[in-house]
Amino acid sequence: MGRKTARGLIPFRGERAAQLVPQARLAGPMPWVIAIMVTLTVIAAAGGLVLNNVASTARAELASGATVQILDASPSERGRQAQAAVVLLQDHPAVASIRRVPDEELSELLEPWLGVGVDNEAVPVPALIDVRLKEGVTEQALGDLRHDLAGTAPAARIDAQSSWLAPVFSAIESLQWLSAALVILLGLTSAAAVWLAARSALGTNQDTIEIVHLLGGTDTQIAQIFERSIGFDATLGGAVGLGLGLITILFLGQEFGALGSGMMAGGGLNWLDWILIALIPLLGVVIAMLTARFTVVAALRRML
Repeated sequence: MGRKTARGLIPFRGERAAQLVPQARLAGPMPWVIAIMVTLTVIAAAGGLVLNNVASTARAELASGATVQILDASPSERGRQAQAAVVLLQDHPAVASIRRVPDEELSELLEPWLGVGVDNEAVPVPALIDVRLKEGVTEQALGDLRHDLAGTAPAARIDAQSSWLAPVFSAIESLQWLSAALVILLGLTSAAAVWLAARSALGTNQDTIEIVHLLGGTDTQIAQIFERSIGFDATLGGAVGLGLGLITILFLGQEFGALGSGMMAGGGLNWLDWILIALIPLLGVVIAMLTARFTVVAALRRML
């Protein structure tokens, strides 16, 4: 009799409580639904982080860069002014370094599109000089360089390199916002799926829940049963989703790395990015458990 009395006083929780509501587990497709959501979230988040790294690296590289173009139809005059501009810029106090882009390199870059080289007089290609400024590119610095080049190379035109890629940066920023919106939308979709599954499990076990209430079980204790079960399913689905997402990220990384693009080379994920990606399934488990708790508690208050 003493043992039976002691066992009857065991707190209503853990395996003993879960056995009273055996259908609380979200068995069936729910772990796989969570796995799919986590996979898509990992891919979307990784894409947003990569775009952020690409934009940051490109802006850092172009912050001090400017390009001088010598626009003259005559090849001999174009070459003379380009050489004069190189001599002037080498001794300019605001310039850190310069590089005259070889005509052969320009010819190779243009040949796939124009089918001609820089030596073809029918398509005059400007001479290009890559300039790096000491204090960064500002309107005042560009104005001073234009003024100094006006007498030596009147056909020279100088522009900030970042201005050329302004539309690209704008597109990258839009894609970043899209990535963030996808992450939020997938999180809300996961919470909605857990809400539906919890409501379904509550309906299936309504008779048992009423008996548990008569035996002294509280709404919070019953909610903890569902929360624990849903947490287990969310953990399983999150682990599978994280694995699938990482495989996809590594595969796409190899594909983009094979392009050999200098801009994409700055889009690798750093250690902080990997930590944020690893936290996604943990955040998914927390969202699932909180959604289950609030759903069950609210439903029980209306049910009884």
